[in-house]
Amino acid sequence: MRNFEDLKKLYNEMQERRGEEAYRYVQEFLQEAQERHGAYLAEHEPHKDKGQSWRSFKGKNFEKLIQYIITESIEALGLKMVNGKKLESVRLPQQLDAVKRNVTVNYGEFGLRLPDADIIVYNPENSQVIAVISSKTSLRERIAQTGYWKLKLLESQNTAHIKVYLVTPDTDKDLTQRHPARKPRVIAEVELDGTYVLTKENLEESDNVKLFEHFIEDFKQLVEENQ
Repeated sequence: MRNFEDLKKLYNEMQERRGEEAYRYVQEFLQEAQERHGAYLAEHEPHKDKGQSWRSFKGKNFEKLIQYIITESIEALGLKMVNGKKLESVRLPQQLDAVKRNVTVNYGEFGLRLPDADIIVYNPENSQVIAVISSKTSLRERIAQTGYWKLKLLESQNTAHIKVYLVTPDTDKDLTQRHPARKPRVIAEVELDGTYVLTKENLEESDNVKLFEHFIEDFKQLVEENQ
């Protein structure tokens, strides 16, 4: 397991075995990916710390995996996606430069800042931003940050319409129960527009916290409501 292409290939293999419910087995998939990554390091880079290397690899590539999984369905709705880090570039094509302007948060004398978003979904016809998506395997540090950006986007009329979603396998099972709710579940219920969980665990679903299978149908409804 050397790079994202290896990760994508492994996911495709799992999808062939699991079919439409492949997303439910992402935790098992990540475990297998970690083992393969460790085996690669043992053979090619034995001096590297396996745990640290895997955390870095997973952090960089999990968001790419989510983008890969949803790309076809999002583009079928006439929309496009861009990785949030790509918008940090100074020189951008005209369309992406407009997307960047349409999602930035104004901090007054401290200038404009991009929200911390892994994936940005936009309409290519007018560069209007539809949603920002955060994708992380663990929530304990990230979900409060995601909630913060939702509140900042709401402060401006130009960005208040932007939906903020979270996609996660919830490896720490912070979202499983609605009552009693852990802090991440509370934030997901109250602050975000939707949280979608890739899991085969029993999940107490609600209007705001659902299994990942509902993501595209909810997104389709969002697009129809904004037409």
